[in-house]
Amino acid sequence: MIGVIFLCIGAYGLRLAGALRRTGVTAAGQVVRHETRRDDDGAKYHHPVVAWTTRDGRACEYSSRLGRGTVGRGFGVGTSVTVRYDEQNPRRFAIQGWDSTRVDTVFAVVGTVLTAGTLSVLLLLILL
Repeated sequence: MIGVIFLCIGAYGLRLAGALRRTGVTAAGQVVRHETRRDDDGAKYHHPVVAWTTRDGRACEYSSRLGRGTVGRGFGVGTSVTVRYDEQNPRRFAIQGWDSTRVDTVFAVVGTVLTAGTLSVLLLLILL
């Protein structure tokens, strides 16, 4: 079950990144603050909140879905960044240089390995 969940999370992220790469619109944005979240183990993750204006004049301000343990250079409050967003749903966006597909790829690979391993064991148990 864990493998399937990991696989779904990774596939969703990779699918979103691919769609934004193909059909997303680029806009200039600015980091206005960071949302800080803690996981169950107490680790702190920073999610930059970026403000930008869409082509049709809508003001947007959303936090990145991906957080990092530290805020790297170039992503401090007040920094200008480039965002790529979905025109139909600007909540679906990526910050160039911050959001990457590495995390999604790791989730997809780990999920695939766990799912394939579990299915292989189940198949062997059925056949024996």
